[in-house]
Amino acid sequence: MISPRFLALLEEEDLKDRAILDVGCGAGRLTLLLALRARRVIGIDRAAGAIEEGERRARAAGVANAEFRVADAEAVEYDQFAPQMVVAHLCMSDAIIARAGRALAPGECLAFVAFHVDQWRETGIPSRFAYEEERLTSVLRANGFGAEHLAVDRRVASFGSVAEGLAAAAPLEAKWKADGRWPRYVEFLERGGRTLTRSYLIVKARRR
Repeated sequence: MISPRFLALLEEEDLKDRAILDVGCGAGRLTLLLALRARRVIGIDRAAGAIEEGERRARAAGVANAEFRVADAEAVEYDQFAPQMVVAHLCMSDAIIARAGRALAPGECLAFVAFHVDQWRETGIPSRFAYEEERLTSVLRANGFGAEHLAVDRRVASFGSVAEGLAAAAPLEAKWKADGRWPRYVEFLERGGRTLTRSYLIVKARRR
């Protein structure tokens, strides 16, 4: 689900004449939403299967101003796409911010949702893509951006039992077993913990 708070930030921008680059677009959910309001939207993702699904969805919806390309958002330079705005939903890194800074002109916008360091804090393993506010502000500033909006969207689910906590995290079990989070979360629950945290940073920054 795309954050409603993030969509509200995008609604504040006049997009009708803009070309927008959607970084890490996946199957194009945000790309296709923005295509309804923008002149042109290009979605990039390194997963060829996701790009094919985005193209299929665009054809099915009759959307002609959305393009999808296979590309590694941390490796390609964005100026080849001639963006006037860069967006990303849960796909963010220092490399992406740096590329957006090189591609956007003064006054143009970078808007994104990123993982906050509190995301899944019960597992004790933060994502390598997670940010805390001060560091993200510093990275934006170093790449020529001034933050106009930087807020944390944190939601903490509470449970009455270990079983409830395990059931809430069941969709994540396979991934967490692969990256080591699952045994840490089980231990957290067995020691009396009864929460599961989802935490994101919602950001809109302007190129200075």
